Amino acid sequence: QVQLVESGGGLVQAGGSLRLSCAAFGSIFSINAMAWYRQAPGKQRDLVAGITTGGTTNYADSVKGRFSISRDAVKNMVYLQMNNLKPEDTAIYYCNLDEMRSWGHQYYWGQGTQVTVSS
Repeated sequence: QVQLVESGGGLVQAGGSLRLSCAAFGSIFSINAMAWYRQAPGKQRDLVAGITTGGTTNYADSVKGRFSISRDAVKNMVYLQMNNLKPEDTAIYYCNLDEMRSWGHQYYWGQGTQVTVSS
């Protein structure tokens, strides 16, 4: 079974930067993609940024130009560099791993890390 551990969340002023890290542990057959999601109170969990094993990235429109996702395939880690943070970025950020199995996709989630951006 796969375990994801996030780190790097915290408090930051608007306009500041923060870097989130996610480490994947366990037996992983094949990683299709890794991604960051976020969930604000009373809101659904939405995709922030994703990256495939081939290096293809995609971002939510609200973070394009400000956030950057990257992977370290050797270490099985994914990072989210967040720049020019805004109060609306405040949320719990979750790491997600998309594992390919013979029967389809298996998804794993981290415990989440709180990001709070002050006005």
